[in-house]
Amino acid sequence: MNEILTLLENDCRLTPEQIAGICKKDVEEVKSTMRQLEKDGVILGYKALIDWDKTDREYVSAVIELKIAPQRDRGFDRFAERLINYPEVQSVHLMSGGFDIMLIIEGKTMKEVAYFVAYKLAPLESVVSTATHFVLKKYKDKGVIYKSDHKDERENIL
Repeated sequence: MNEILTLLENDCRLTPEQIAGICKKDVEEVKSTMRQLEKDGVILGYKALIDWDKTDREYVSAVIELKIAPQRDRGFDRFAERLINYPEVQSVHLMSGGFDIMLIIEGKTMKEVAYFVAYKLAPLESVVSTATHFVLKKYKDKGVIYKSDHKDERENIL
């Protein structure tokens, strides 16, 4: 099972036939395992990782840290459930350290992201403080290295 999951995590385009060949398993066994993993919620979806900077799509990503004042009998889970319903929110993580929740959000402009933080997140009950960090460039995401088209000409100076 773990071998199948690792293969799919690295390349979700692999067919059950290809996975069966790599794992030296029966194709029907692989298909059955994949169906069960999907049913059990272990496999949550299949997605492509896209370098949007190489397209004409305009967008801004930001990491938002939230400090939360937990309320009795409500915990962080209920608060996180509210956050996942915003279309701007791509990821929600409970974390240790100086902040409690980390969000990754996307918007068309920095102004749009700032508006989201100021008028949708900050006013929420229990939010004590926020810290916004705009993503300037991605070098690696989910194990995939982003290749740059730009060659550093400074290497030719020496």
